[in-house]
Amino acid sequence: MEENSAVEHHCYYPLPASAAKAVPNLSDDDKEGTCAEEDILHNKPSTSQGNPSINKYALGGAILASTNSILLGYDIGVMSGAALFIRQDLKITSVQVEILIGCLNVCSLFGSLASGKTSDWIGRRYTIIVAAGTFLIGAILMGLAPSFLFLMAGRVVAGIGVGYSLMISPVYVAELSPALTRGLLTSLPEVFISVGILLGYVSNYVFSSLPNDINWRLMLGVAALPAVAVALGVLAMPESPRWLVVKGRFEEAKQVLIRTSENKGEAELRLAEIQEAASASLRNKDKEGSSSDSSNNSGTWHGQGVWRELLVTPTRPVLRILVAAIGVNFFMQASGNDAVIYYSPEVFKEAGIVNEKHLLGVTVIMGITKTCFALISAMFLDRLGRRTMLLLGSCGMTVSLFLLGFGSTFLKFSGDTKNELVIALCVVAVCATVAFFSIGLGPTTWVYSSEIFPLRLRAQGSSLAISVNRLVSGIVSMTFLSVSEAITFGGMFFVFGGVMACATLFFYCFLPETKGKNLEEIEALFEDQTHSA
Repeated sequence: MEENSAVEHHCYYPLPASAAKAVPNLSDDDKEGTCAEEDILHNKPSTSQGNPSINKYALGGAILASTNSILLGYDIGVMSGAALFIRQDLKITSVQVEILIGCLNVCSLFGSLASGKTSDWIGRRYTIIVAAGTFLIGAILMGLAPSFLFLMAGRVVAGIGVGYSLMISPVYVAELSPALTRGLLTSLPEVFISVGILLGYVSNYVFSSLPNDINWRLMLGVAALPAVAVALGVLAMPESPRWLVVKGRFEEAKQVLIRTSENKGEAELRLAEIQEAASASLRNKDKEGSSSDSSNNSGTWHGQGVWRELLVTPTRPVLRILVAAIGVNFFMQASGNDAVIYYSPEVFKEAGIVNEKHLLGVTVIMGITKTCFALISAMFLDRLGRRTMLLLGSCGMTVSLFLLGFGSTFLKFSGDTKNELVIALCVVAVCATVAFFSIGLGPTTWVYSSEIFPLRLRAQGSSLAISVNRLVSGIVSMTFLSVSEAITFGGMFFVFGGVMACATLFFYCFLPETKGKNLEEIEALFEDQTHSA
């Protein structure tokens, strides 16, 4: 959707009376630093619009919260190599490997579903600690696993922690961040997932020379170290100001907003907007008969009634938000990105690279590529917009996956003669696939699904969308090898390419642009049935 003007997204307009009451002590001095009245009248943009500065306090909180995502990234990266040695050491079949890898994603579904209610009850900050602590237990169990069943138990526990982490990190960062840098800061979880994947690949490479009964245990057990660091780092983070407002803790919310805003006047105005949005949500809940006094209800509300509003009696805008959030999360995993990463050694082996050290070395190159492009995407997400990055990434993935399909099919039917040029094409196509994923779906999925829900529905709405993400990821991961054996790797990549072509159409038709909008303004974007790019 096109922005009406630069001022609309970079300046504050006079507050409605209901919102102004939320900040009774707002003085003229407090308003200093916001847009002057004459600038608004003459449609002059804010002086900071061209190059908005990043608030250091918000950046610090975003980094600390996003480090939780290293845990998932590390597991994805390390399992791609550890599975080779687990299969040899524990003598398990291909089906057991699929179950081992995919069960974490399926179990993370339960963590994602529980995380919304948990974060509404105990807060975003402590939910991050729950996520890190659960993954820590899982990592220890996996590292000490004497058998396949014990290893599976560790994967189940770690999966629940991953589910918590995937939902809470983007939601927390989105609620903490100023509007103009929210895309950058909320995409940091994907950057840290990419860093974790790279660390997993490096761990595979470093420990691969050890005996098979030791190397994979060290690969998996080392994940306990970042989990401890995340749990300790969270203690230095502030609570989400929007969660504090819902709980009626306005002074605490104001102090956090002061530290994440350019000046006190901006913080007071942001507080008024958030409080008005929270009051409106509670009033809507009251209309359904849940309570008679929204002002008294704010401090005791723990997320009750949200599932009913999302799934039973959604309004038209909420329904469209739900479709958009679930759709982008579905296509993120239906793209096959996780499967390509999990089974990258198998893919490269099919392409003609047979030496184990070389296989793991190529995966390190792929991890570096993914991390670099995730950083590039994060820097441009607020300038180019969510839709632009999604469309660019999905178009690029479509082309890359079809090229990978052609290359893999050619190598499959070329017999013992391996064309080095085609092998190089397959390697480049895999790297291009993860690069375009990191440009579009990777970071933008977390940003988009965490910012489009109204405040009262945000945590549990995001948890529902991310549960779909985890379910699809688990299905793809647990069937990738079996389906590939039936239709070949080339056929599988053609399927993924077709899925991404459909994703491009979905993004173009159903996802409005949200860049530069305050979280409290975004719901209005979904009130119109049509929108332009």
